[in-house]
Order: sequence, then C-alpha cells, then structure tokens
Amino acid sequence: MQRRKSRPVQLGDVTVGGAAPISVQSMTNTDTSDVTATRAQIGRLIEAGCEIVRVAVPDKKAAKALPAIKQGLTIPLVADIHFDYHLALAAIEAGVDGLRINPGNIGGRDKVVAVVKAAQQKHIPIRIGVNAGSLEKDLLQEGLNPQALVQSALRHVAILEELGFYDVKISLKASDVPLMLTAYRMLAEKVDYPFHIGVTEAGTVFAGSIKSAVGIGALLSEGLGDTIRVSLTGDPVQEVRVAYEILKALGLRSRGAELISCPTCGRTRIDLVSIAGEVEQRLTLINQPLKVAVMGCVVNGPGEAKHADVGIAGGHGEGLIFRKGQIIRKVPENLLVEELMKEIDHIIQGRNGDEGI
Repeated sequence: MQRRKSRPVQLGDVTVGGAAPISVQSMTNTDTSDVTATRAQIGRLIEAGCEIVRVAVPDKKAAKALPAIKQGLTIPLVADIHFDYHLALAAIEAGVDGLRINPGNIGGRDKVVAVVKAAQQKHIPIRIGVNAGSLEKDLLQEGLNPQALVQSALRHVAILEELGFYDVKISLKASDVPLMLTAYRMLAEKVDYPFHIGVTEAGTVFAGSIKSAVGIGALLSEGLGDTIRVSLTGDPVQEVRVAYEILKALGLRSRGAELISCPTCGRTRIDLVSIAGEVEQRLTLINQPLKVAVMGCVVNGPGEAKHADVGIAGGHGEGLIFRKGQIIRKVPENLLVEELMKEIDHIIQGRNGDEGI
C-alpha cells in the first residue's frame, strides 16, 4: 500500500510522519502524581514495545510530577491537557517532549496562543486532538458529523499556522467508526500534517480490540496514519499488543512473534485451545519477528502453515513439530508446548549467531 505523504514531526527521538515507521503509543492509567506507579507502568509499556507514552495532567500536582517521570525515560513523554492552559504551560516547563491539547475545551484563542508560543520556544510539537465528544458548540448546530470534526481541526491549525508553528500532529477521534473514517479521509485532502489515528472509547479489551482493528486497520490500509493508539478499558499494555497485531496483519511492522492457529474442527484430537493460549502467552516475551503456527490437524497442519517459521500440528494425543513445513519430529501432547519453545529458542539463537558473524 502507498502511504499518504505527510510532513515529518520530531517527537523526542521518534519521528512521526514522513517516511518513518508507523509508531505505537499508549497512555498510562495510573495517578500521574504517583511517580513510582506511573514510571513502573511506563516500564511495562516499553517492554511491550510502546514507542511514545502519554500521561494525563489533570492538575498542578500531576504537572509537578512530570520532571521526575521523564528523568531517564527512553521514549518520548507527551502531556495530555484539558481545560486549563496553565497546565500546558507547566508541562512545557517540565520538559515534556510533546503536548496533546483539545482546542475545543482549553479556552479561547488567547490561551491557545499562549501555549503555542511557549511550545515554539522549546521546540515541542503539539497534537491537535479533536474529539467528537467535546467539539465547539457552534460546530454542532447541524449535529455531530465528519465536517464538524474537520472544521474544528482546520480552525485550530489556522491559529498555529498564523503564529508560524508547524510542528503539528492531528487526531480526529470518535467512538463511531464510520464517522471517524470519513473525517480522516476528508482532512487528508486538506492538510499534510501527520495523523495520530485511533477509535476513542473503543471499549473493553475484547470489543475494543475489534472496533479498533476495524477503524485503525481501514485507515492504515488506505495509507492514512503515522502513529496509532488503541484505546481500551483495561491494562494499557494490552493496547500496545493489539496495536502491533493490527500493524503486523497489514504487513506494516514486524515486531514480536505472530501466532497462526486454526479454528479447530472435528479432526482435532488435542486440546488445541489450551495449547494455543499457552503458546500465545509465552510468545509475548519474544521481541524478534517470528511466525509460529499451532494447528490441530496432522494431515493439513504443516501444509497449511508451511510459511510459518516453526509450528506444531496435533494428532491423537501427540503432535508434529515442523519448520517451514518440514516435519522435524513427533512428540507427546503434554510436551508439545515445551518442544515448540525449544525450537523457537534454537531459531532465535541461530539468528543472533548470524548477526554476530
């Protein structure tokens, strides 16, 4: 697929837009003023592959915690600001790498101008975060529609451009997927700023992952999107994992292992559901790109999953271990997972050995 050409914006050490890879970000759900808890969660997010992290700054106490949170942080830190522009100014002084503001609720033009000027002096990019739930009242006279989202974004882009500020990212989020899709498509024809895409308030891990995959996946398949956040009710680490699965499904990123597993049928003679679940859990610890297949049928398994790097195919109380479709050995069902993980270790060690030559 051909990606939309967007101007690059530098967010700490991460480039968003241009020819840069689509970056994955998330947002902490700890009390930001609790530095220990927030840094611990950010650490878990980084382990999962998070490349940009955002924290809510709802009050002065949270703003005062930002320097301690940022100290030694290896990924860009973005401050999420609503309602009080003084908090945005405080976050800038605290040395954050980026700001997310919702122009519809941060106050009048003069307050937006004050934030922009401060960000400009510190070379801090701003994401204009338009949200369907907090649009300006005058834009809602004809009801909530894609045009209102786009108009809100353009209105605030104009303010920033008038001030000579172009380090801008834009998001047009809504929980309504068709609304979100149409708005992004419309805006793509009007500006070249990089897009932060996502479905806001998507829901729980199960339902929200599906909704996000549909919305984010649709835009990415059209070449739209430069950084993504999957918004889920739950542990934000799950957001990162789902984001990478979406990117891997489209061939846009290859971080970590990809699990291929069959849906089971009447030929299945092993506890494939439990085995696949255990393999999936253990694969979360692997960062290298790897395709792993867990198939329920010894007849079709190796053939259907021959493009996988390694896999298993179940029989009656036993199964086959195979690599690239070639059968290596037969093992009892209770050893399938362990033997599969051994093969994965061999592959990873071999790749690391090749890299060291």
